[in-house]
Amino acid sequence: MSKHVFFVTCPKGVEYLLGDELESFGLAQVRNAPAGVWVEGELEAGYRACMWSRLANRVILHIAEVDARSADELYEGVVALDWQAHIPAGGSFRVNFLGQNEELRNTQFGAQKVKDGIVDSIRGAGAARPAVAQKDPDVTISARLNRGRLAVGLDLSGHSLHMRGYRTEQGLAPLKENLAAALLLRAGWPEIAAAGGDFVDPMCGSGTLLIEAALMALDIAPGRKQDKFGFEKWPGHQPELWLGVRQEAERRAYEGKQGRVPVFAGFDQDARVLDTALRNIQRAGLEGIVNVETRSLADFARQETWAEQGLVLTNPPYGERLSERNQLAGIYQSLGEAVIRELSGWRLAVFTGAPEFGKSVGLRSFKQYNLFNGKLPAQLLLFEVRAENAMVPRDPAAAGQIMPRIANPERADMLRNRLKKNLKTIGQWARKQNIGCYRLYDADMPEYALAIDIYEGRVHVQEYLAPKSIDEKAARERLAEAIAVIPDVLKIDPQDLVCKQRQRQSGNKQYEKQAATGEYLNVQEHGCTLKVNLKDYLDTGLFLDHRPVRHWIQQHAKGKRFLNLFCYTGAATVHAAVGGASRSLSLDMSKTYVNWAIDNLRLNRADQSKHLVEQADCLAWLADRRTANQTFDLIFMDPPTFSNSARMAGVLDVQRDHGVLVRQCMARLSSDGLLIFSNNFRKFKLDDDLAEEFEVKDVTASTLDKDFQRNQKIHSCWHIQHRLER
Repeated sequence: MSKHVFFVTCPKGVEYLLGDELESFGLAQVRNAPAGVWVEGELEAGYRACMWSRLANRVILHIAEVDARSADELYEGVVALDWQAHIPAGGSFRVNFLGQNEELRNTQFGAQKVKDGIVDSIRGAGAARPAVAQKDPDVTISARLNRGRLAVGLDLSGHSLHMRGYRTEQGLAPLKENLAAALLLRAGWPEIAAAGGDFVDPMCGSGTLLIEAALMALDIAPGRKQDKFGFEKWPGHQPELWLGVRQEAERRAYEGKQGRVPVFAGFDQDARVLDTALRNIQRAGLEGIVNVETRSLADFARQETWAEQGLVLTNPPYGERLSERNQLAGIYQSLGEAVIRELSGWRLAVFTGAPEFGKSVGLRSFKQYNLFNGKLPAQLLLFEVRAENAMVPRDPAAAGQIMPRIANPERADMLRNRLKKNLKTIGQWARKQNIGCYRLYDADMPEYALAIDIYEGRVHVQEYLAPKSIDEKAARERLAEAIAVIPDVLKIDPQDLVCKQRQRQSGNKQYEKQAATGEYLNVQEHGCTLKVNLKDYLDTGLFLDHRPVRHWIQQHAKGKRFLNLFCYTGAATVHAAVGGASRSLSLDMSKTYVNWAIDNLRLNRADQSKHLVEQADCLAWLADRRTANQTFDLIFMDPPTFSNSARMAGVLDVQRDHGVLVRQCMARLSSDGLLIFSNNFRKFKLDDDLAEEFEVKDVTASTLDKDFQRNQKIHSCWHIQHRLER
């Protein structure tokens, strides 16, 4: 299929997010522009942008660029174009004109010259004169003047895509739907939802943030309820492509509601605006999924059905009048007090036109994004609701809730003694093995459900979700005790301790972005240098339990062609390259991890021409016949337990799909090659038929070092080879 160029517009400040989103639709970025992105791709990808973009305003199919230093030059350039290819015979059109220069200072005049050029071009070709219709035209032509050049295109969307169709009325301070989606993405909502988190807006107004959060989490296309798009009467329209996009949207909307549906809870003290929110929720088809009720911040309370982690995202009043601004500090302080009191372990995101009041929340913001709400400058402030992020409280009585403390010294001494014991055993073993990154403690005591990892002097603590038998307040107390004890025992600065919460992975749990500090640390492993990030992701970029697997690859890779599927940050590829692999190919769907893997290879001076890293959907790559002729001597495949990313061709369930994946890998494995297949699904059972077709050896026990031997279910691993002909 032929490639097209598109210009996709968006709110100011959202360009980079939009670029990443468009790449997920199959559109390659050409360049960014103010309030928009130039991309290139097939027409189907343009259709997909119209259906699926949560960030775009308009999707414009680029037709041509003409000289427009004067009105006459603009007219002559427009007349010369083939407009019969874009405006239906006897049909209607309108022109949206933006921009000016010294000769063309009036947009109405500019639009008129473009209309004249289009009409005269079609009439000059002997066709019927098209009609100009400002309302409900067959097609809309976009004309954007920049200096002396006019970019002319067809508006495929036909209307601003921020209008999803569910909001025909709004509150006093409306937030556009695509800006709301941008806030959710910046706040990390997709990753939080995938990890089982819930969503709360304590000042929800007409419900835009709630609805967009639900559409995003349930994989419902924002354009699904639109009756009409701008390309449907365009002569170049391909209905079969569009039908496929619509059918996919319906399928994904159905599948998105089949698993666990997060809680979406909104509150506001204004009952009238909540009536509007309810009608918006009904029009969005989310009745019974998104719930709102009248409640003030002072009455905010956690509900039993809410998860242990989640996102609070809200857009407080801006206080446009002086009398209102005087009240803002109190509103922000009440918000902070409510979230700290009720939602420890959650993330708080505040979108505000008055960021100077952010300190009143009582937490340290770890990230700030500059955006615009319309023309009004605003900021998105992100906070982790954790003890170590709390600012010194004004109310001493609240200190015990938000500052680390030892509620039970005797119990804390038990943890202290266990850590000292582990330091003498596991720590001593790691030093003798010259291992600088290892697991010191893995929920050894039921009272402290933590994983404590050492990263060459830094400490990474993950708090597992407490069992239902443990009271939430008790769990918070024990975490605070651990945070107080760990730096003391390990003799580290508390600033070198990072604490996160996670659930043990099962089923549809996936973990990605948590923060955005950009702080990386280089660590060593068996002569390899690897880049880790202890703060920004739930996982650090290095799966410590796979250390023996990587070392084995390093020892056996010499002269071999190595394939790393679902490569994550490419650590296994680094070991293969350092071990002398002749060449390698590493594939992952995430642009972030692909770039990370490239950086890891560069750190180890691997030949970039021989060791390639590509962004690809591994499911699609394995199923693609065009890649079937690529043969490898050593393949490592460690797929996620579950993935339904929009970037993928399908949904991955490792228990259901591993048989197909293994067979596809074996088709690319040389006759004497080896596939290392691993996964961390605790209930995983290998397909018995694979042992009938191939030589299969369970090597799990040999892939667990001393620091993980007490956790036998951290992963499973097999060596798989072709059967020798007898």
